[in-house]
Amino acid sequence: MRKICYYCGKKAVAGAVMSRKGQYKAKGGTGSKISRRNLRLIKPNLQRIKAIIEGKAASVFACTKCIKSRKVKKA
Repeated sequence: MRKICYYCGKKAVAGAVMSRKGQYKAKGGTGSKISRRNLRLIKPNLQRIKAIIEGKAASVFACTKCIKSRKVKKA
């Protein structure tokens, strides 16, 4: 079972954390530069729940937004 929301399709997305060097221009410097970039995954808040799917109870992953908005019919 993949870590994807069954209802809205939300999944992990790639992003980056940027380390900056130098003093900002507003503080009297020559400007900040990006010195290194580290890749990271931004993961959604997925919960494993038992829901009714096609008339049967099944265990699926659902994001908390779908659970709160009652898109999920719990078993």
